[in-house]
Amino acid sequence: MTVLEDRIEMAESSDDLTLDAMFEWLEKMPIPEGTKAEIVGGNIFMSPQRRTHWRIILNILKQLWARYPEECLMSDVRIDFPGHLNGFAADVAALVEGFEPDDKGRLRYQDVEFVAEVISKDTGRNDYEPKKDAYAAAGVPVYLIVDPYTGQWHLHTLPKDGAYRGVLSLDFGDEIDLSGTTVGLVLKTDEFPRD
Repeated sequence: MTVLEDRIEMAESSDDLTLDAMFEWLEKMPIPEGTKAEIVGGNIFMSPQRRTHWRIILNILKQLWARYPEECLMSDVRIDFPGHLNGFAADVAALVEGFEPDDKGRLRYQDVEFVAEVISKDTGRNDYEPKKDAYAAAGVPVYLIVDPYTGQWHLHTLPKDGAYRGVLSLDFGDEIDLSGTTVGLVLKTDEFPRD
C-alpha cells in the first residue's frame, strides 16, 4: 500500500481529523532528513533547516542553559496548542522544572514558559500570525520571534485574553531583557547571523 492510499484509507475511516492521525501520516511519509514538519491550523508545513537558522537556535539554547536544566529545553519537539489542529514543533521551547508529560507521554503546552521561533522564508507568516495567536491563547509567558532576514527580534509578553499585551522589537546586537519575566535572564543577540 502506498502512503497516499494509506492516507485516503485513514481519512475515510474517520469523520474527525485529529492531530494524532495527521502526525501518523507524516511518520509514514518520506520526509528528507533535516526537514522540520509541523501542523498549523490543520495544514502541514515542512521546511528544511538552514545553517543560519540552526546557529541562532543553538545560540539561544546555550544562553538558556544558564537558567534551565537540559531536560527542560526542547527543539523541534511536538507540542499541541489550543486552536484547530495545532501541533507545533517550536524551534526552542523552555518548560517549567518538574514538568510531567501527559497520559500519552507528550509535552503539555501548560508547562511552556518560553518559545522562540526563527523565521524561515517559506513559513515565516505562521510565526508572526497563527502561531503567535496560539501561544498567546495558551498563555505562554514569553514568545520571541527572531528574523534573520530583517536582522530584528520581536519579543511578545503579558498574554491576556488570547493576545500579547507587551511587544518590543529591536535589532540584532540589542540585548533581549527577560529578567522581568519567568525566564529571568538577558539574551545577547550580537552573534545572531543574518541571511
